[in-house]
Amino acid sequence: MANQSIFDTINKKFRRTRFGKLVSGYQQLREANYISSHFSTYLEPVLAVDDTLRESVYKIRHNVYCDELAFEPVKESGLETDEFDAYSRHCLIRHIGSNEMAGTVRAVRPLEAHQQLPIEKYCLSSITREDLSPVRFKRHEICEISRLAVPKYFRRRRSDDFDGSAVGAINPVTYSETELRCFPFIAVGLYFAAAASALEFGVKHAYVMMEPRLARSMGYVGIKFQQIGPVVNYHGKRAPYYINRPLLEGSLKPGFAAMLEEIRLNLRHQIPNMPEEKEDYLRQFIKD
Repeated sequence: MANQSIFDTINKKFRRTRFGKLVSGYQQLREANYISSHFSTYLEPVLAVDDTLRESVYKIRHNVYCDELAFEPVKESGLETDEFDAYSRHCLIRHIGSNEMAGTVRAVRPLEAHQQLPIEKYCLSSITREDLSPVRFKRHEICEISRLAVPKYFRRRRSDDFDGSAVGAINPVTYSETELRCFPFIAVGLYFAAAASALEFGVKHAYVMMEPRLARSMGYVGIKFQQIGPVVNYHGKRAPYYINRPLLEGSLKPGFAAMLEEIRLNLRHQIPNMPEEKEDYLRQFIKD
């Protein structure tokens, strides 16, 4: 025990040195590149283009926002929906091995003058950067990334006690170590999926209400959200954040830039293939 204590002390002091920080940074970069390169081996983005997939979205949201977090009331239907879903694009992340959906997110895409972002309806006063307020831009140029939800069983580690088998949760023992290491990046994949969807349709300004610690976590992979207001009490302590294409693409680490591009190409192939369908699908995003 004494030797272990001495080793821990030396290790901590080494990590504080310039060389130690360099080694640590290199190890983190290797880990990030490893995870991003293996992401598509175990997980894939899915655009919710039909009612069945959208129902999967609403079920996951109900499990997380109603059953688990109690942010919204439990609904008899088991589906969590709101007024913004009518003009949103929903994305999912599918676990390839089990075919289970590992998370969902939406990009709220107003097109008409009366359609608002959630941040405009509930938290507009929290935005102190008036030059970046969504009210300053055309409706089709903005979106809000919201309702990100990852089922509990995809947030579990192998070392956790498995207490969800009675309700059909997936036992984490069934996953490989590499898969488990990918799971913390599901949230990154979801943000990338929402960003890819927005980029495909020419959105210039994106907003999100999130916890500052999540923004810091996203900064680790190079997603540099710009805080545009103070922390407020909205489903917990959250702040308004802004990002655009230059901010996103200009700061991503190489491994994650490749991951974003792969997700973008994957989603592009999921847009309706018939020419007339695709034209109608795209036209809604280029109205003035």
